[in-house]
Amino acid sequence: MTDLVFRTAAREDLPAMIALIADDQLGQSRGDASPPLDRRYLDAFTAIERDPNQMLVAVEIVGCFQITFIPGISRRGAWRGQIESVRVARAKRGAGLGTAMFEWAIAACRRRGCSLVQLYTDKSRKDAHRFYERLGFKASHEGLKLAL
Repeated sequence: MTDLVFRTAAREDLPAMIALIADDQLGQSRGDASPPLDRRYLDAFTAIERDPNQMLVAVEIVGCFQITFIPGISRRGAWRGQIESVRVARAKRGAGLGTAMFEWAIAACRRRGCSLVQLYTDKSRKDAHRFYERLGFKASHEGLKLAL
């Protein structure tokens, strides 16, 4: 996994990234990768690109993830890195790419001065839970959402 190229995602990567996100049981009902891309994806990309606390990462476009750097007043003003939209191409799963992606993401959070890395994952993703626990993540909090 040392030959992977991690880079800031470009607008041209967006169709492949949306396809990765839509290529699973939950993503199929939440997204639409069919061309032309929904304008909301482009608007979201533009907002992420302009925000210095957002990092959208393409991994040779066989994987992707987003890191949001969150300032806070708890924990003595600690910054947090929140990792979301983690996807690995179906054909590349099980080869260590996910581990390499998380090692890279955690290092990026350290470089930004974060004292905590957090993520959310759907309760139905049992394999993902085991993977994150193997990386050292703890299920320490209960997350809640309100659909608007």
